Amino acid sequence: MANYIEQNRDRFLEELFELLRIPSVSAKSEHKPDMVKCAQWLAGSLLKAGADRAEVMPTEGNPVVYAEKKIDPAKPTVLVYGHYDVMPPEPLDEWKTDPFEPVIHDNRIWCRGANDDKGQLYMHAKALETMVATGTLPCNVKFMLEGEEEIGSGSLYKWCEDNREMLSADIILVSDTSLIAWDVPSITCGLRGLAYMEVEVSGPDKDLHSGLFGGAVANPANVLAKMIARLTDDNGRITIPGFYDKVRDLTPQEREDFNKAPFDVEEFKQSIGIPDIAGETGYTTMERTGVRPSLDVNGIWGGYMGEGSKTIIPAKASAKISMRLVPDQDHHEIARLFEDYFLSIAPAGVRVKVTPMHGGQPYVTPTDLPAYGAASKAIEETFGKRPLPYYSGGSIPIISGFEKILGTKSLLMGFGLDRDAIHSPNESYGLDNFFRGIETIIAFYKYYAQ
Repeated sequence: MANYIEQNRDRFLEELFELLRIPSVSAKSEHKPDMVKCAQWLAGSLLKAGADRAEVMPTEGNPVVYAEKKIDPAKPTVLVYGHYDVMPPEPLDEWKTDPFEPVIHDNRIWCRGANDDKGQLYMHAKALETMVATGTLPCNVKFMLEGEEEIGSGSLYKWCEDNREMLSADIILVSDTSLIAWDVPSITCGLRGLAYMEVEVSGPDKDLHSGLFGGAVANPANVLAKMIARLTDDNGRITIPGFYDKVRDLTPQEREDFNKAPFDVEEFKQSIGIPDIAGETGYTTMERTGVRPSLDVNGIWGGYMGEGSKTIIPAKASAKISMRLVPDQDHHEIARLFEDYFLSIAPAGVRVKVTPMHGGQPYVTPTDLPAYGAASKAIEETFGKRPLPYYSGGSIPIISGFEKILGTKSLLMGFGLDRDAIHSPNESYGLDNFFRGIETIIAFYKYYAQ
């Protein structure tokens, strides 16, 4: 199998580049045709890889690519999940290369989606091809590749409900997460949930002259800034009443075990160019990003933002705010608590609108699953080290939905690294990660079949 991968290395990369060149940005309506084009491309690629069936299936939103390769109904079935939609590339002036023209530099692929999640999902397509071509596929395989993960997977829940029988499997295999480090392999066994909100503060019915009206009317931008500041206290703790009611504190032993994973604070600060760390008082950076909830402003705007000056009081100001959640927190409840509190702290001189955008529940993969054991053996074989269990601060909202709708656990075996800068300008993915990922996926099938 290693020979097959090496012999087809250049072709694998050229195919991946074709996929990366499709600007499948789900957040923007003008890219709707690109979503369909990308789905059709993937269906064709999976057929070429050896799938018996591959088709583009409609949903209420962007289409899902479904494919399958069945070898024996008595054998276990692995359902591969991934997403072909990508984040918007903006701000474009911060990219060193064209965001949708892949470039290899420093042994890395630079392009939007190189890691998240096109590069990672395509490892599974090439793993399937390699096993089919070499006659070593030991399991039945199904693929479910969606086009809405970056906007909350809104259409996938109903699609899964409508296709439960077709999606039946023993385990869902996902590569949309990261390793602790290249020399510290890991398996993600926990994801934070998400509640994503948009808020709008409006005041006068039009922009006003800040000299003639300043000091006499509430400025929506000023008010919004003050309201956002009240969402957290000086200790980094979220102030929304009831927010922590279902957050379970780790025992001292659990905290000790969690912090055994290697982490260098100085290296962390240097890697993202910050002078110092911040967060909830009393917790380590690892805990803050893995097992504690958080709240962040993802975007804020209002008033004049063009070149030069324009002295106005804006008629309205808005922000997008996300909250990352931990096990036992419910994103619907948190969204309601946020809305109630945000409305309650608004002063009389403005109107406030709160719109829940999307969300998902936290997820935990039990480490005693046979699939987890198979993944651990596979990673130890290809990396030379037993992987550590790792709780990621990221969210994949649909994962908890899979268990609820399909009754199937998910295994999160990703190969990204922090330096890949997913969701940021200059996203990249290591060539070593891509090819070792293929090898590890193949090893997983071997051990899982056993």
